[in-house]
Amino acid sequence: MDNIEVPVINQFLDYLRLERHFSPYTARCYGADLRQFAEFLTNEAEAESDSAGNGGAATIERVQTTMTTADALLIRRFLAHLDEFEYSASTMARKIATLRSFYKYLARVGKSEANPMLLIRTPKQAKRLPKAISVEQVERLLATPNDKTSLGARDRAILETLYSTGIRVSELVELDRADMDEIGEALTIRGKGKKERIVPLGSHALRAIHHYIATLTADPRFAAVKSQFEAGQPTPLFINKSGGRLSSRSVRRKLDKYLAEAGLDPDISPHTLRHSFATHLLDNGADLRSVQELLGHQSLSTTQVYTHLTTQRMRDAYDQAHPRAS
Repeated sequence: MDNIEVPVINQFLDYLRLERHFSPYTARCYGADLRQFAEFLTNEAEAESDSAGNGGAATIERVQTTMTTADALLIRRFLAHLDEFEYSASTMARKIATLRSFYKYLARVGKSEANPMLLIRTPKQAKRLPKAISVEQVERLLATPNDKTSLGARDRAILETLYSTGIRVSELVELDRADMDEIGEALTIRGKGKKERIVPLGSHALRAIHHYIATLTADPRFAAVKSQFEAGQPTPLFINKSGGRLSSRSVRRKLDKYLAEAGLDPDISPHTLRHSFATHLLDNGADLRSVQELLGHQSLSTTQVYTHLTTQRMRDAYDQAHPRAS
């Protein structure tokens, strides 16, 4: 039963997309985890039929019934099955989180009488410090694009905006021109769950965006984009070479290109610039609550991981500089 399509899974994914406003990527990850669970249930049902001499494939209806009436013992069998794949601790934690959300939804809509996940504990993970690069490395990266061309100016503006605001790349590509407040020197960001927040734009990023728009406006290849904006129609802030909205994947590809040109670590990602933004703010005395608001974190504990990074830097500096540190 390849590419198992269980109705209750599809209903849950619709709920995530339409009511919880999860991104398509996140919904796909949840869907992949739940279809893996459905595949496990299918294999178990078919093995049970074979041993009873009944034969035949498990029906989707039977899989859905098993899924909605699952108890903690069945969930533990599935988790033991996953151990065979030697997934990382973070991947296992994500799969468990998917099941938690799924069974919480089933209980809420009355499709499951008991939530088996209440008896399942998520294994503790070692906290990984977010990766950040130095200010000097950021400067090197930002100076790499050739901003004499329309698309080079766009790339420079993208990198400046990511570092200036700390926004996610998914938030960056959703920006329209109308989201830019030139007088207030700020951007309106629609984050996770479609929650809006205002983030300030630094002077370097503002200049880079102004230069990009001026270069774009003067380029006859993008006359349609200019007309679209002047007609008051929604116009993406950052466009691709065809004049459409730029994708997150394209931003990653452009970053890879400039990392190679600048001789920087190829593992640096757009999210690294977000981490660097937060780390550099805290290094220079910003308070944690302000950084939380700027990043769009719901919980302060999510932002607190950056304090561990800055504390470690202070420890390293102390160990290297103090005569009686060791």
